[in-house]
Amino acid sequence: MTTTLSDATVLIVDDEQSLADLYAYWIDEFAEARTAYDGTEALEQLDDTIDVMLLDRRMPGLSGDEVVEEVERRGLDVRIVMVTAVDPGFDIVDMGIDDYLIKPVDQPELVETVERMVVRSTYDDQLQEKFRLVEKKVTLEAAKTPHELEESEEYAELLDRLDAIERDLDTAVEDFDSSDFAVAFRELSNGDPVDSTEG
Repeated sequence: MTTTLSDATVLIVDDEQSLADLYAYWIDEFAEARTAYDGTEALEQLDDTIDVMLLDRRMPGLSGDEVVEEVERRGLDVRIVMVTAVDPGFDIVDMGIDDYLIKPVDQPELVETVERMVVRSTYDDQLQEKFRLVEKKVTLEAAKTPHELEESEEYAELLDRLDAIERDLDTAVEDFDSSDFAVAFRELSNGDPVDSTEG
């Protein structure tokens, strides 16, 4: 399990080759960066060595949405960040992505996002899902009007799912002993992943 940015492998997928290469140049200072210039090439490169994928949404041929669907079908454990000029719609609620960045993005934002994804990959499935939903909530609230949010069934479903997960997590925290809680709190507050072995 990759636990630090320096150990991570990041696949950057964008049909604008110069932009993909720029992102790779930024990331390569901190982690291993690979590039793919369309969705088909991305799927050819995707395997269990890839920790994070930065994925353009609108590409000729295989779109970013279709790449996400194929990743889910294959059951690959990779954090996916959409990096796109496409404004987010309510369809992102059910999309298998971990974050959604609107272009243009700069190096600090991109690197910080990748680092956050690497740390998050050490969390259990339920905690990962909570953070996915939180990111989508923040993204939609920044892109939509209060009226649009109020009228959206998808947004209401997102809030319900987030509330249910938070209730479950609250119950789990109640069952922690003091050492469990200290480890969990340190991990969440510092962003330092817990050193654990895979089961």
